[in-house]
Amino acid sequence: MGQSSADGALFFPDVENLVAAFLGTRGELDGVYVGVALPTGFDGGSRAVVVNRLGGGFRSDDFLDDVIALVDAYGGDKTSAHAVANAVRGVLPLITVAGHAGGVVVSEVEESQGPCWSPDRRNGGASRYVMRYRFVVPVRPVSA
Repeated sequence: MGQSSADGALFFPDVENLVAAFLGTRGELDGVYVGVALPTGFDGGSRAVVVNRLGGGFRSDDFLDDVIALVDAYGGDKTSAHAVANAVRGVLPLITVAGHAGGVVVSEVEESQGPCWSPDRRNGGASRYVMRYRFVVPVRPVSA
């Protein structure tokens, strides 16, 4: 059995925004919009990366948030979208050794589904590759 959290609330890091912030700092994605939603007015003609949490769960014995996230890579065409997806794949393993706001640590990252071509029908058939990742992030008590 893990530690009890009966003494107070727990802090769960915002993994969506943490991953987006990390990707946004990478030179390999220079000029690519990165966020948790597409930019206003997105018409499918530009490059973008969108990170969304799909689920996961809290491992109470270890105080870990085991996050499943969808990472969408867009480009003006299929070739450009694939290049953006490969750039994301090339840098995401480095998230475990990077410093993050608030001292948050990403202890594990694993690609559970590599790039899958999936035009975005909600955005005019925009060229998109979809990837699925697992991130493990320690949870801690809320500071007083």
